Amino acid sequence: MDYVPEKLHSQSATTLTIVAATIGLIITLLTQRLKSTSASVKGNDLVLQNLPPVIPHSVPFLGHAVAFGQDPINFLKTAYDKYGPVFSFTMVGSTFTYLVGSDASALFFNSKNEDLNAEDVYSRLTTPVFGKGVAYDVPNQLFLEQKKIFKTGLNIARFRTHVSLIEDETREYFKAWGHKGERDIFEALSELIILTASRCLHGSEVRDLFTESSKISELYKDLDGGFNQLAWLLPGWLPFPSFLKRDRARLEMEKMFRKVISARRASEPKDDMLQTLIDSTYKNGSHLTDQEIVGMLIGLLMAGQHTSSTTSAWLGFFISRHKHVQEALYEEQKLVCGEAFPPLAYDQLKDMTLLERCIKETLRLRPPLMTVMRMVRSPQTVLGYTIPPGHQICVSPSVNHTLNSTWGESAEEFDPDRFLGVSATTISEKFAYLPFGAGRHRCIGEFFAYVQIKVIWSVLVRTFEFELADGYFPPVNYQTMIHTPTDPVIRYRRRV
Repeated sequence: MDYVPEKLHSQSATTLTIVAATIGLIITLLTQRLKSTSASVKGNDLVLQNLPPVIPHSVPFLGHAVAFGQDPINFLKTAYDKYGPVFSFTMVGSTFTYLVGSDASALFFNSKNEDLNAEDVYSRLTTPVFGKGVAYDVPNQLFLEQKKIFKTGLNIARFRTHVSLIEDETREYFKAWGHKGERDIFEALSELIILTASRCLHGSEVRDLFTESSKISELYKDLDGGFNQLAWLLPGWLPFPSFLKRDRARLEMEKMFRKVISARRASEPKDDMLQTLIDSTYKNGSHLTDQEIVGMLIGLLMAGQHTSSTTSAWLGFFISRHKHVQEALYEEQKLVCGEAFPPLAYDQLKDMTLLERCIKETLRLRPPLMTVMRMVRSPQTVLGYTIPPGHQICVSPSVNHTLNSTWGESAEEFDPDRFLGVSATTISEKFAYLPFGAGRHRCIGEFFAYVQIKVIWSVLVRTFEFELADGYFPPVNYQTMIHTPTDPVIRYRRRV
């Protein structure tokens, strides 16, 4: 059984207690909903015959919430082995239908938003954090315009300038680590990447806030704490401690960002993302409001921080377990950049092919998001099954990435060379490799993530030798929406 720190057991017990109390508040509404659903199904025998197989449960309302929450990957793989690539189950009164494997997943990634809707699922999670008027709080067409504005700011010219900024931040941060020791590498990388992401994706004014005061770092942590399983499953107005902290942090951070925006509007323009948001217009010619800019800045910071910090931490543990890969990465740095290790340049990153394969393999085994979801608005057919409106339809990159049928018998093993001569884009088109989504749902921040992780780990591999502390390789922490390493302490020694 995986090791879980005592504090997580305590948090889980508290969470279950709160959830149990919540059930009493909404059980009447749930009962009415279940009766309505039952009547609808009974009235349509054709749909009933074609529904996906259902995993039976014995606990009303909660369904499989506890088993899924404890180990979702094992739960889904066991269900796949028993029921096949399409199956449904209940959690907290909602029906979830999972699509496993390339053929089934094609429905999800080829769908239109009016059929499989994102806002219906994600707005409850993101709107309290990002704010009103952005992302999943607005109609899909407007969200697409906002994403296009982001793409304008995430360009190669900017990436070229980001390399030196990220390198400088990384070198400065790790000066405090000394000659050798053991540290929480996930905590360290999370702190670092807040700095690099804010500097690159926001601008110098926002980055300076983190230097001037620790308050914004605490606000960020409280805001980030709102991304949890409770926020996914339950209404945001419920008075959970994490919800209350999230809401207070959102108000305080908005005040700080509004001051930055006002100051920038009154000063000379700069070449950064903040300026892009201030200068951009929608198709109708209107400029973004300050409220929209604040929400987009928060969303951009969280997207840039989550993927990179989680992936970077897991990468550290994989190459500490596989020391020969770590040393090969060190040799690659010397080969690509020269043994004197001069400052990094953007054009060198593409030649770090082993580092890129290590990142890809880390993303395969530990994708940042365990599940992507949509709400079914119109009946959908896949592999002979009909999925009715009201189901939450899901694909798990974590499961698709480790299917023996796709990746072979070594699917669970860390092997960067599996990507030799293989295009990740080609695999992605088959919906077998999905760390950044696929098709029209592909993440716009993918290229920035690669730049950021490559620069950070170039500095770290040049500077330190890493190893597992007493052989400890962390299990996955399933208590968070982003599956982070549990108790992620790593041992290091500074290179001579």
